[in-house]
Amino acid sequence: MAFRSVLNVTGSDHGDQDVRIAATLCAEVGAYLSVLVMSPPPLVMASPLLGDGIPEWPRQRAVAIARLENRYRQIERFSQDMATLEKTAREIQTLLRAMWLCFDVDTDYCDQASVGDAVRQRALCADLTIVGPALLNDDHLGPSVVNGSLFDTGKPVLVVPKGAEATLSPRRVVVCWDSRVEASRAVREALDILSRAEEVRVTLVDPEPTCNANGAEPGADIAAYLTRHGARVAVDRLPSAGKPAATVLAQHAIDTSADMIVMGAYGSRRLRERLFGGVTRWIVGKPALPLFLAR
Repeated sequence: MAFRSVLNVTGSDHGDQDVRIAATLCAEVGAYLSVLVMSPPPLVMASPLLGDGIPEWPRQRAVAIARLENRYRQIERFSQDMATLEKTAREIQTLLRAMWLCFDVDTDYCDQASVGDAVRQRALCADLTIVGPALLNDDHLGPSVVNGSLFDTGKPVLVVPKGAEATLSPRRVVVCWDSRVEASRAVREALDILSRAEEVRVTLVDPEPTCNANGAEPGADIAAYLTRHGARVAVDRLPSAGKPAATVLAQHAIDTSADMIVMGAYGSRRLRERLFGGVTRWIVGKPALPLFLAR
């Protein structure tokens, strides 16, 4: 499907790098951009308690004062964060107006547990969520944003690492294929990209011909599907030679001068944090290429 509505999530302290990347991609395909600016999740400061949690005389007054000071710090932090959020939102609006885009900018201030829900609510009404390098480098916001936009919506996410030349019209694309549902969904969500690419390399690592998975000729079925949608497809079956599949795929992307990698995102709900860690580990030491993920 064509991407007509794109979501970008950024932190109030991230600068404008991620927004610029998303805006450039939206301008490339004529998409509407929704930007969600989020403050770093506030620290929860526990009130000092004694014994079983009940203030004891004669320290009752000291505990009450400590609680008031704690509450004051929380209010002060909230005021500072809200001021930063509003300032960042205004700066982003000024940037996007200068780029002549159709856009909206929203802000949200919530605790760590609510970040995923806030992102999910907006990602449900977007065709694609773009995760830029600044968010990838944010260990507080990053995992929750990826979880909320990818696991909870069924919508794709485009991960753009630092140094990548991001585009939604890549010339050459590597599709990581293993006949699993996640890989099929990634291909379906990326159909608009794949059908317009000059070359699509469907890549399998150590594929085994089976009657109930890869078929007698691994990769032939998905290649035929893509061809019917107008894609120009080649199938590459690669041996791992004892190397991790991710290493083999990354090297193949380099060897074929790929502009993007399309792959399924694996992992259960209990492994969400590990998914984000897997994405970031994939990027470290790998070619700086956009990574198109679907769940």
